[in-house]
Amino acid sequence: MSDQAELRAGDRDRDRIAEKLRAAVGEGRITLDELTERLDRVYAARTYGELEALVADLPQTPAGERRPEPADELLLFTRGMRAVRKTGRWRVPPRITLDCTWRTAVVDFRHADCPHREIDMTVRCDSMFGDVIIRVPVGWRVVADEVTSGGLIRPNRVHNTSPVPPDPDGVVLRLSGHIGGDIWVRYHRPT
Repeated sequence: MSDQAELRAGDRDRDRIAEKLRAAVGEGRITLDELTERLDRVYAARTYGELEALVADLPQTPAGERRPEPADELLLFTRGMRAVRKTGRWRVPPRITLDCTWRTAVVDFRHADCPHREIDMTVRCDSMFGDVIIRVPVGWRVVADEVTSGGLIRPNRVHNTSPVPPDPDGVVLRLSGHIGGDIWVRYHRPT
């Protein structure tokens, strides 16, 4: 690595290191705060040496060891000034972690393939200016009993009013975590 440490890194190299860091959060090796700090440094890095230093304290996966299935958990994080958006067609895993720090996040389940009856979604949004918008099909049940909120204006910052009772066989989305802004749950009928 020392021969290449000063070579310029590209976007693919930064994305590869960012994925290693996200996997480390899923394994409990680093905290969300550490991830946020390291991701800022990843996207500011210019050389291979700067990138490799950010994962030097993390173990390398041995060739014969099975890696955790990436389909089991989805990690969504802001990158710099860009908001988090998960929309369109995508496969929903049983666990989602969303860290939008102080930006807005949109997670849209309307066109997603959801093979699970229950989804656990952990949300972290420390700023009162960071909102989370969750779009779900009518019939889903969104439970937010384990979400704590900060701020002095009002204690309940989860806005979740379904237009109809949930379908008894529908998907249950369980939210947990801490927010400083608001969570807006929007129910949509099929188009």
